[in-house]
Amino acid sequence: MDIRESIHSEHAKQLETEGLRNEFLVEDIFAADRVSMTYSHIDRIVFGGIMPVTSELGFANDLGKAFGVTYFLERRELGLINIGGPGIVMVDGATYEIGSAEALYVGKGARELSFASVSSDKPAKLYYNSAPAHTAFPTRKITQDEAAPTTLGDAATSNRRTIYKYLVPDVLPTCQLLMGMTQLEDGSLWNTMPCHTHERRMEVYFYFNMQDDAAVFHMMGKPAETRHIVVQNEQAVISPSWSIHSGVGTQAYTFIWGMVGENQVFGDMDHVAIKDLR
Repeated sequence: MDIRESIHSEHAKQLETEGLRNEFLVEDIFAADRVSMTYSHIDRIVFGGIMPVTSELGFANDLGKAFGVTYFLERRELGLINIGGPGIVMVDGATYEIGSAEALYVGKGARELSFASVSSDKPAKLYYNSAPAHTAFPTRKITQDEAAPTTLGDAATSNRRTIYKYLVPDVLPTCQLLMGMTQLEDGSLWNTMPCHTHERRMEVYFYFNMQDDAAVFHMMGKPAETRHIVVQNEQAVISPSWSIHSGVGTQAYTFIWGMVGENQVFGDMDHVAIKDLR
């Protein structure tokens, strides 16, 4: 498990390129027959990738010790979205078939989780987020059609995109975890511009659907003193509450956003005018 500590905004603005990448970028999300895990001290979010190819995978039996509990989800909830081939998730004996662009919410208290692919030729790639939880809600699969889609932006400003909100109160109850996926249309490059912050929630962006020679310039930092991190395909960026989170790519791409914090109001954003960015 990779542990990332909280970073103060005054500290972050003094970091050089490699320092920013070491603190906020997670480069290795998916690898064959591996569960990756990053634990951020920012709102205690945990995220990573699960890619079963030749064998069934699960969370380590002793993982609970790292969190001071008996098992991983004893005091946590979890959400995942599949960006690969068809997958099978077992939760305490119940089986869920999760296709591409489908999600699964797993409530607090689930003890036994395992993950497999329907075919090793096209393995599942399950990107997950986990947050502390104070009560249990039912485990549930969410299809893309159920994910409250909203299309925003315009081709003239290169930000025509569809936001699929999988884990939000309008779709299903969770304790604090929100997750969704934003897909840019061909020819659109910008996400979340004009940008915003939200002091009440942190966020993790996971970028994918990019060619090997493509990249996203992820914008971060205080609005009046911005920085950027160059992100490749299937990499993630941690975004603290004090930071903007916006990006522009060298081609269209897709990203999964996950939020953890004090409220679940998707539209609760402190907008920043483009003229005020520095």
